[in-house]
Amino acid sequence: MKTALLLVDIQKEYFPGGAMPLDGPVEAAVQAKKLLAHFRYNHLPAIFIQHVSLDLEATSFRPGSPGISLDSSIRPLPGEAVVCKHHPNSFRDTNLLELLRTGEVSHLVICGMMTHMCIDATARAACDYGFECIVAADACATRDLAFAGETVPAAMVQRAFLAALNGTYVQVTTTGEIVTMVQQLGDADGHLSDGEGRHEYP
Repeated sequence: MKTALLLVDIQKEYFPGGAMPLDGPVEAAVQAKKLLAHFRYNHLPAIFIQHVSLDLEATSFRPGSPGISLDSSIRPLPGEAVVCKHHPNSFRDTNLLELLRTGEVSHLVICGMMTHMCIDATARAACDYGFECIVAADACATRDLAFAGETVPAAMVQRAFLAALNGTYVQVTTTGEIVTMVQQLGDADGHLSDGEGRHEYP
């Protein structure tokens, strides 16, 4: 059994100039790129998730539109899997679970966009399927939300959703600490050690 990296929806639509720009997508992508480099260096699988809307009247992620393209900073190499999804949960109506089971993956590192939607839905589903998961807090991005006439700033959305996931569904930590874990992989199974680097996201 081994560890895989899930890069969820790091697509142009979420960056400046896209139909749904987030707060800090460029910074999150920089950290995701670091994770990707270390997974490749350690010969661990990386799976790219790409969202495409099924709604023909959607204002974002329309089939064939430039916004659905993966951002230029995060591109798969030949042989790396790309999973197309149509729902927040990356497992729903996709072959993701089959890919992971076939690859004997037991642990997941999850990063990408948006924290409050597809990261949250995918992490919870992964846990329910029995995977041990880590979410890279600084490699995720989200946006302001509105409820009951009030705006919830992106920074608060980020903290609230990561805090809700941490401990019960996943371990939430930083890219730097995950890189250290990957570097310390010493067993043939490719497990991520919990080590001393555990970080409780405030």
